[in-house]
Amino acid sequence: MPTIFSRIIAGEIPSVRIYEDSVCIVILDIAPMAKGHCLVIPRECWPTVAECPAEAFAHLMEVVRKVDARLRAVLGADATNIMINNGPAAGQEVPHLHIHVIPRMLDDGLRMKIVKQTYGPGEMQQFGQRLAM
Repeated sequence: MPTIFSRIIAGEIPSVRIYEDSVCIVILDIAPMAKGHCLVIPRECWPTVAECPAEAFAHLMEVVRKVDARLRAVLGADATNIMINNGPAAGQEVPHLHIHVIPRMLDDGLRMKIVKQTYGPGEMQQFGQRLAM
């Protein structure tokens, strides 16, 4: 079933494209967190990072670096947020991998609130042992 991104890639839904190549497109987000908020979207529909081949993912990240540099050079961004909502539990709304690149200014007033947790006694070591590769 086509996603909104596959329909954008096919030209069925209009978008403002700022870059494209054989692997991906970069568009402006229609509901940006900040003006200039970009989405790096692979042409192939992989739902999450796990399904995306390593070579394609590396290419996407290289494009993210270029977008980051462009946002800094053209918009004067002091920084960027680079985010992947990797699955529905992480807030992914479209089951087609995409990377947000959001320009940030020191005084933009935007706040992304992440609530931090703490580990109980010995719990951090237990997680470390379970997750060791």
